[in-house]
Amino acid sequence: MGEKRDFYEVLGLGKDASEEEIKKAFRQQAKKNHPDVNPGDKGAEARFKEINEAYEVLSDAEKKSRYDQFGHAGVDPNFNAGSGFGGFGGFGGMDFDLGDLFGSIFGGGGGNSRNRNAPRKGERIRAELVVTFEEAAFGCEKEIAVTRVEGCDDCEGTGCKEGTTAEKCPECSGRGTVTAQQRTPFGVMQSTTECPKCSGRGKIIHQPCTKCRGLGLVRRNRNIKVNVPAGIDDGQTISMRGQGSAGANGGEAGDLYVTITVLRHAVFERDGTAVYVDIPVSFVQAALGAELEVPTLDGKVKYSIPEGTQTGTVFRLRGKGIQNLRGSGRGDQFVTVNVVVPMGLSAEQKELLLQFASTVPEPPAEQKKKRKKK
Repeated sequence: MGEKRDFYEVLGLGKDASEEEIKKAFRQQAKKNHPDVNPGDKGAEARFKEINEAYEVLSDAEKKSRYDQFGHAGVDPNFNAGSGFGGFGGFGGMDFDLGDLFGSIFGGGGGNSRNRNAPRKGERIRAELVVTFEEAAFGCEKEIAVTRVEGCDDCEGTGCKEGTTAEKCPECSGRGTVTAQQRTPFGVMQSTTECPKCSGRGKIIHQPCTKCRGLGLVRRNRNIKVNVPAGIDDGQTISMRGQGSAGANGGEAGDLYVTITVLRHAVFERDGTAVYVDIPVSFVQAALGAELEVPTLDGKVKYSIPEGTQTGTVFRLRGKGIQNLRGSGRGDQFVTVNVVVPMGLSAEQKELLLQFASTVPEPPAEQKKKRKKK
Protein backbone atom coordinates (compact mmCIF):
# COMPACT_ATOMS: atom_id res chain seq x y z
CA MET A 1 0.00 0.00 0.00
CA GLY A 2 1.34 3.44 -0.93
CA GLU A 3 2.02 6.02 1.74
CA LYS A 4 -1.21 7.83 2.58
CA ARG A 5 -1.25 11.58 2.97
CA ASP A 6 -2.39 13.08 6.23
CA PHE A 7 -6.17 13.62 6.06
CA TYR A 8 -5.87 17.16 7.43
CA GLU A 9 -3.32 17.93 4.71
CA VAL A 10 -5.68 16.52 2.06
CA LEU A 11 -8.38 19.02 3.08
CA GLY A 12 -5.91 21.83 3.75
CA LEU A 13 -6.77 22.08 7.45
CA GLY A 14 -5.06 22.25 10.80
CA LYS A 15 -5.76 19.63 13.47
CA ASP A 16 -7.79 22.13 15.48
CA ALA A 17 -10.32 22.58 12.64
CA SER A 18 -13.96 22.72 13.72
CA GLU A 19 -16.75 20.55 12.30
CA GLU A 20 -18.00 23.45 10.18
CA GLU A 21 -14.49 24.20 8.87
CA ILE A 22 -14.04 20.53 7.90
CA LYS A 23 -17.33 20.52 6.00
CA LYS A 24 -16.53 23.82 4.26
CA ALA A 25 -13.04 22.65 3.27
CA PHE A 26 -14.42 19.39 1.89
CA ARG A 27 -16.95 21.17 -0.30
CA GLN A 28 -14.33 23.52 -1.67
CA GLN A 29 -11.89 20.69 -2.43
CA ALA A 30 -14.63 18.44 -3.84
CA LYS A 31 -15.89 21.10 -6.24
CA LYS A 32 -12.35 22.00 -7.29
CA ASN A 33 -11.23 18.39 -7.92
CA HIS A 34 -14.46 16.76 -9.14
CA PRO A 35 -13.80 14.65 -12.29
CA ASP A 36 -16.76 16.29 -14.09
CA VAL A 37 -15.18 19.70 -13.55
CA ASN A 38 -11.73 18.45 -14.69
CA PRO A 39 -12.50 16.19 -17.70
CA GLY A 40 -8.91 16.29 -19.03
CA ASP A 41 -7.19 15.71 -15.70
CA LYS A 42 -6.45 12.00 -15.20
CA GLY A 43 -5.51 12.53 -11.57
CA ALA A 44 -8.79 14.23 -10.63
CA GLU A 45 -10.60 10.97 -9.83
CA ALA A 46 -7.82 9.78 -7.50
CA ARG A 47 -7.73 13.16 -5.72
CA PHE A 48 -11.52 13.14 -5.40
CA LYS A 49 -11.45 9.66 -3.80
CA GLU A 50 -8.73 10.81 -1.42
CA ILE A 51 -10.79 13.87 -0.46
CA ASN A 52 -13.88 11.70 0.16
CA GLU A 53 -11.91 9.29 2.33
CA ALA A 54 -10.47 12.16 4.38
CA TYR A 55 -13.91 13.69 4.90
CA GLU A 56 -15.46 10.34 5.83
CA VAL A 57 -13.03 10.07 8.74
CA LEU A 58 -12.77 13.70 9.89
CA SER A 59 -16.54 14.35 9.74
CA ASP A 60 -17.22 11.46 12.12
CA ALA A 61 -16.38 12.40 15.71
CA GLU A 62 -15.45 8.87 16.74
CA LYS A 63 -13.31 8.13 13.69
CA LYS A 64 -11.66 11.53 14.00
CA SER A 65 -10.76 10.78 17.61
CA ARG A 66 -9.17 7.46 16.65
CA TYR A 67 -7.34 9.09 13.74
CA ASP A 68 -6.02 11.92 15.91
CA GLN A 69 -4.72 9.35 18.41
CA PHE A 70 -3.37 6.60 16.16
CA GLY A 71 -3.24 8.09 12.64
CA HIS A 72 -4.27 5.90 9.70
CA ALA A 73 -3.83 2.77 11.81
CA GLY A 74 -6.69 3.87 14.04
CA VAL A 75 -9.24 3.84 11.22
CA ASP A 76 -7.86 1.22 8.81
CA PRO A 77 -7.01 -2.24 10.14
CA ASN A 78 -5.08 -3.05 6.96
CA PHE A 79 -2.87 0.02 7.06
CA ASN A 80 0.82 -0.90 7.34
CA ALA A 81 -0.16 -4.41 8.49
CA GLY A 82 2.74 -6.69 9.27
CA SER A 83 2.83 -10.47 9.08
CA GLY A 84 3.09 -10.94 12.83
CA PHE A 85 0.04 -11.82 14.88
CA GLY A 86 1.53 -13.13 18.12
CA GLY A 87 -0.78 -12.62 21.04
CA PHE A 88 -3.13 -10.62 18.79
CA GLY A 89 -0.67 -7.72 18.92
CA GLY A 90 1.75 -6.08 16.50
CA PHE A 91 -0.66 -3.66 14.82
CA GLY A 92 1.29 -1.04 12.94
CA GLY A 93 4.03 -1.07 15.58
CA MET A 94 1.54 -0.65 18.46
CA ASP A 95 0.10 -3.21 20.84
CA PHE A 96 -3.61 -3.59 20.18
CA ASP A 97 -5.85 -6.11 21.84
CA LEU A 98 -7.89 -7.89 19.17
CA GLY A 99 -11.10 -7.13 21.03
CA ASP A 100 -10.27 -3.41 21.18
CA LEU A 101 -9.51 -3.36 17.47
CA PHE A 102 -12.61 -5.40 16.68
CA GLY A 103 -14.69 -2.97 18.68
CA SER A 104 -13.12 0.07 17.01
CA ILE A 105 -14.15 -1.18 13.59
CA PHE A 106 -17.78 -1.25 14.67
CA GLY A 107 -17.68 1.95 16.65
CA GLY A 108 -18.07 0.09 19.97
CA GLY A 109 -15.92 0.32 23.03
CA GLY A 110 -14.19 -2.56 24.73
CA GLY A 111 -14.96 -3.64 28.24
CA ASN A 112 -16.71 -6.41 30.02
CA SER A 113 -20.20 -4.98 29.63
CA ARG A 114 -20.36 -5.82 25.92
CA ASN A 115 -20.89 -9.39 24.71
CA ARG A 116 -18.64 -9.72 21.70
CA ASN A 117 -20.49 -12.82 20.51
CA ALA A 118 -23.75 -10.89 20.17
CA PRO A 119 -24.79 -9.76 16.66
CA ARG A 120 -23.75 -6.17 16.04
CA LYS A 121 -24.82 -3.85 13.27
CA GLY A 122 -22.04 -2.58 11.05
CA GLU A 123 -20.67 0.92 11.14
CA ARG A 124 -22.53 3.61 9.23
CA ILE A 125 -20.43 5.56 6.81
CA ARG A 126 -20.82 8.99 5.26
CA ALA A 127 -19.87 10.39 1.87
CA GLU A 128 -20.57 13.47 -0.21
CA LEU A 129 -21.56 13.57 -3.85
CA VAL A 130 -21.20 16.59 -6.13
CA VAL A 131 -23.82 16.96 -8.87
CA THR A 132 -24.64 19.62 -11.43
CA PHE A 133 -27.68 21.88 -11.20
CA GLU A 134 -29.42 19.90 -13.97
CA GLU A 135 -28.58 16.52 -12.39
CA ALA A 136 -30.19 17.67 -9.16
CA ALA A 137 -33.24 18.98 -11.00
CA PHE A 138 -33.93 15.89 -13.11
CA GLY A 139 -32.23 13.14 -11.08
CA CYS A 140 -29.37 10.90 -12.18
CA GLU A 141 -27.36 7.81 -11.37
CA LYS A 142 -23.82 8.42 -10.14
CA GLU A 143 -20.98 6.38 -8.71
CA ILE A 144 -19.19 7.27 -5.50
CA ALA A 145 -16.05 5.80 -3.95
CA VAL A 146 -16.34 4.72 -0.32
CA THR A 147 -14.16 2.82 2.11
CA ARG A 148 -16.03 0.25 4.19
CA VAL A 149 -15.49 -2.91 6.22
CA GLU A 150 -16.41 -6.17 4.43
CA GLY A 151 -16.03 -9.87 5.08
CA CYS A 152 -12.60 -11.26 4.21
CA ASP A 153 -12.65 -13.23 0.93
CA ASP A 154 -9.61 -15.35 1.79
CA CYS A 155 -11.08 -16.89 4.95
CA GLU A 156 -14.78 -16.27 4.17
CA GLY A 157 -15.09 -14.33 7.40
CA THR A 158 -13.88 -17.10 9.73
CA GLY A 159 -10.57 -15.39 10.54
CA CYS A 160 -8.75 -18.73 10.11
CA LYS A 161 -6.01 -19.59 7.66
CA GLU A 162 -7.18 -21.74 4.76
CA GLY A 163 -7.47 -25.39 5.78
CA THR A 164 -7.66 -24.63 9.51
CA THR A 165 -10.48 -24.05 11.96
CA ALA A 166 -10.86 -22.21 15.23
CA GLU A 167 -10.90 -24.06 18.54
CA LYS A 168 -13.83 -23.57 20.87
CA CYS A 169 -12.47 -21.86 23.93
CA PRO A 170 -12.06 -24.48 26.69
CA GLU A 171 -12.25 -21.81 29.38
CA CYS A 172 -15.72 -20.48 28.56
CA SER A 173 -17.01 -23.35 26.35
CA GLY A 174 -17.58 -20.91 23.52
CA ARG A 175 -19.78 -18.50 25.46
CA GLY A 176 -17.22 -15.70 25.56
CA THR A 177 -17.94 -15.04 29.23
CA VAL A 178 -17.01 -16.70 32.50
CA THR A 179 -18.83 -16.66 35.79
CA ALA A 180 -17.01 -16.07 39.06
CA GLN A 181 -18.34 -16.51 42.60
CA GLN A 182 -17.07 -14.69 45.65
CA ARG A 183 -18.11 -15.20 49.23
CA THR A 184 -18.83 -11.95 51.07
CA PRO A 185 -20.39 -11.02 54.45
CA PHE A 186 -23.63 -10.54 52.53
CA GLY A 187 -23.54 -13.98 50.97
CA VAL A 188 -22.16 -15.43 47.75
CA MET A 189 -21.87 -12.80 44.99
CA GLN A 190 -21.80 -13.94 41.37
CA SER A 191 -20.41 -11.90 38.48
CA THR A 192 -20.05 -12.52 34.77
CA THR A 193 -16.99 -11.18 33.00
CA GLU A 194 -15.35 -11.45 29.61
CA CYS A 195 -13.35 -14.64 29.17
CA PRO A 196 -9.67 -13.71 29.52
CA LYS A 197 -8.46 -16.64 27.42
CA CYS A 198 -10.37 -15.83 24.19
CA SER A 199 -10.98 -12.10 24.84
CA GLY A 200 -14.72 -12.72 24.73
CA ARG A 201 -14.84 -14.25 21.25
CA GLY A 202 -15.67 -17.76 22.39
CA LYS A 203 -13.04 -19.26 20.12
CA ILE A 204 -9.29 -19.35 19.74
CA ILE A 205 -7.65 -18.96 16.34
CA HIS A 206 -4.29 -20.67 16.34
CA GLN A 207 -3.49 -19.96 12.68
CA PRO A 208 -5.09 -16.64 11.71
CA CYS A 209 -5.76 -15.59 8.13
CA THR A 210 -2.80 -13.52 6.92
CA LYS A 211 -5.04 -11.09 5.02
CA CYS A 212 -7.40 -10.08 7.83
CA ARG A 213 -5.17 -11.25 10.71
CA GLY A 214 -7.96 -13.22 12.32
CA LEU A 215 -10.62 -10.50 12.27
CA GLY A 216 -12.60 -12.03 9.42
CA LEU A 217 -13.05 -8.48 8.18
CA VAL A 218 -11.05 -6.16 5.94
CA ARG A 219 -11.42 -2.55 4.86
CA ARG A 220 -11.98 -2.09 1.12
CA ASN A 221 -12.51 0.71 -1.39
CA ARG A 222 -15.75 0.28 -3.33
CA ASN A 223 -17.56 2.14 -6.09
CA ILE A 224 -21.27 2.29 -5.25
CA LYS A 225 -24.07 3.46 -7.54
CA VAL A 226 -26.30 6.16 -6.09
CA ASN A 227 -29.71 6.99 -7.52
CA VAL A 228 -30.07 10.74 -7.06
CA PRO A 229 -33.80 11.61 -7.04
CA ALA A 230 -35.14 14.48 -9.14
CA GLY A 231 -35.55 17.63 -7.09
CA ILE A 232 -32.89 16.99 -4.47
CA ASP A 233 -31.37 20.18 -3.08
CA ASP A 234 -27.93 21.22 -1.90
CA GLY A 235 -27.09 19.80 1.54
CA GLN A 236 -29.77 17.09 1.56
CA THR A 237 -28.77 13.50 2.41
CA ILE A 238 -29.66 10.20 0.74
CA SER A 239 -29.85 7.18 3.07
CA MET A 240 -28.77 3.85 1.54
CA ARG A 241 -29.71 0.98 3.84
CA GLY A 242 -27.19 -1.83 4.17
CA GLN A 243 -24.48 -0.13 2.10
CA GLY A 244 -22.29 0.69 5.08
CA SER A 245 -19.78 -1.60 6.78
CA ALA A 246 -20.48 -5.28 7.38
CA GLY A 247 -21.94 -6.34 10.70
CA ALA A 248 -20.31 -8.71 13.21
CA ASN A 249 -21.53 -12.10 14.38
CA GLY A 250 -24.38 -12.16 11.89
CA GLY A 251 -25.41 -8.56 12.53
CA GLU A 252 -26.82 -6.54 9.62
CA ALA A 253 -24.68 -4.15 7.62
CA GLY A 254 -24.65 -0.46 8.50
CA ASP A 255 -26.07 2.28 6.30
CA LEU A 256 -24.47 4.72 3.90
CA TYR A 257 -25.42 8.40 4.11
CA VAL A 258 -24.66 10.44 0.99
CA THR A 259 -24.87 14.23 1.34
CA ILE A 260 -25.45 16.09 -1.92
CA THR A 261 -23.54 19.19 -3.01
CA VAL A 262 -25.12 20.98 -5.98
CA LEU A 263 -22.84 23.06 -8.19
CA ARG A 264 -23.94 26.64 -8.91
CA HIS A 265 -25.42 27.33 -12.34
CA ALA A 266 -24.22 30.10 -14.62
CA VAL A 267 -27.79 31.22 -15.45
CA PHE A 268 -30.31 29.79 -12.98
CA GLU A 269 -30.79 30.22 -9.26
CA ARG A 270 -32.97 28.02 -7.09
CA ASP A 271 -35.14 28.46 -4.01
CA GLY A 272 -36.98 25.26 -3.10
CA THR A 273 -38.82 24.19 -6.25
CA ALA A 274 -38.70 27.67 -7.81
CA VAL A 275 -36.13 28.68 -10.43
CA TYR A 276 -35.10 32.30 -11.03
CA VAL A 277 -33.45 33.83 -14.07
CA ASP A 278 -32.68 37.41 -15.15
CA ILE A 279 -33.27 38.43 -18.79
CA PRO A 280 -31.71 41.59 -20.28
CA VAL A 281 -33.83 43.49 -22.81
CA SER A 282 -33.16 46.63 -24.79
CA PHE A 283 -34.89 49.96 -24.20
CA VAL A 284 -36.76 49.53 -27.49
CA GLN A 285 -37.94 45.99 -26.63
CA ALA A 286 -39.22 47.16 -23.27
CA ALA A 287 -40.96 50.20 -24.74
CA LEU A 288 -42.59 48.51 -27.76
CA GLY A 289 -42.94 44.96 -26.44
CA ALA A 290 -41.13 41.97 -27.90
CA GLU A 291 -41.00 38.21 -28.17
CA LEU A 292 -38.11 36.88 -26.12
CA GLU A 293 -36.29 33.58 -26.01
CA VAL A 294 -36.15 32.58 -22.36
CA PRO A 295 -33.79 29.81 -21.15
CA THR A 296 -35.41 27.12 -19.00
CA LEU A 297 -34.24 23.74 -17.69
CA ASP A 298 -36.15 22.16 -20.59
CA GLY A 299 -34.57 24.42 -23.23
CA LYS A 300 -35.46 27.83 -24.63
CA VAL A 301 -39.10 28.93 -24.81
CA LYS A 302 -40.69 31.97 -26.43
CA TYR A 303 -42.35 34.56 -24.23
CA SER A 304 -43.93 37.86 -25.27
CA ILE A 305 -43.51 40.88 -23.03
CA PRO A 306 -46.04 43.72 -23.42
CA GLU A 307 -45.12 47.25 -24.45
CA GLY A 308 -44.09 49.50 -21.61
CA THR A 309 -42.47 46.72 -19.60
CA GLN A 310 -40.49 48.21 -16.72
CA THR A 311 -37.14 46.98 -15.44
CA GLY A 312 -37.59 44.61 -12.50
CA THR A 313 -40.89 43.25 -13.84
CA VAL A 314 -41.25 39.54 -13.01
CA PHE A 315 -43.04 37.00 -15.21
CA ARG A 316 -43.97 33.46 -14.22
CA LEU A 317 -43.53 30.33 -16.32
CA ARG A 318 -45.67 27.68 -14.68
CA GLY A 319 -44.27 24.16 -14.37
CA LYS A 320 -40.76 25.13 -15.51
CA GLY A 321 -39.15 24.88 -12.09
CA ILE A 322 -37.81 21.96 -10.02
CA GLN A 323 -39.52 18.61 -9.44
CA ASN A 324 -41.17 18.36 -6.03
CA LEU A 325 -39.00 15.84 -4.17
CA ARG A 326 -41.79 14.56 -1.93
CA GLY A 327 -44.76 14.98 -4.24
CA SER A 328 -45.90 15.33 -7.83
CA GLY A 329 -45.49 18.23 -10.18
CA ARG A 330 -42.86 20.89 -10.67
CA GLY A 331 -42.40 24.38 -9.33
CA ASP A 332 -42.43 27.54 -11.45
CA GLN A 333 -39.75 29.63 -13.09
CA PHE A 334 -39.66 33.36 -12.40
CA VAL A 335 -38.19 35.64 -15.06
CA THR A 336 -37.00 39.12 -14.06
CA VAL A 337 -36.69 41.68 -16.86
CA ASN A 338 -33.72 44.03 -16.70
CA VAL A 339 -33.82 46.96 -19.14
CA VAL A 340 -30.32 47.68 -20.44
CA VAL A 341 -29.58 51.38 -20.96
CA PRO A 342 -27.55 51.90 -24.16
CA MET A 343 -24.02 53.32 -23.87
CA GLY A 344 -21.67 55.00 -26.32
CA LEU A 345 -24.42 56.72 -28.33
CA SER A 346 -23.49 58.71 -31.40
CA ALA A 347 -24.42 62.39 -31.71
CA GLU A 348 -27.22 61.51 -34.10
CA GLN A 349 -28.67 58.90 -31.71
CA LYS A 350 -28.52 61.37 -28.83
CA GLU A 351 -30.36 63.96 -30.89
CA LEU A 352 -33.09 61.45 -31.76
CA LEU A 353 -33.51 60.57 -28.08
CA LEU A 354 -33.74 64.23 -27.12
CA GLN A 355 -36.45 64.73 -29.74
CA PHE A 356 -38.26 61.68 -28.38
CA ALA A 357 -37.91 62.90 -24.78
CA SER A 358 -39.49 66.22 -25.66
CA THR A 359 -42.66 64.37 -26.72
CA VAL A 360 -42.95 62.26 -23.57
CA PRO A 361 -44.19 63.78 -20.29
CA GLU A 362 -41.96 63.33 -17.26
CA PRO A 363 -43.18 60.94 -14.56
CA PRO A 364 -45.11 62.57 -11.69
CA ALA A 365 -43.08 63.87 -8.74
CA GLU A 366 -44.69 61.27 -6.44
CA GLN A 367 -43.49 58.48 -8.71
CA LYS A 368 -40.00 60.03 -8.78
CA LYS A 369 -39.86 59.92 -4.98
CA LYS A 370 -40.88 56.28 -4.89
CA ARG A 371 -38.18 55.35 -7.33
CA LYS A 372 -35.64 57.35 -5.34
CA LYS A 373 -36.49 55.34 -2.19
CA LYS A 374 -35.68 52.13 -3.98
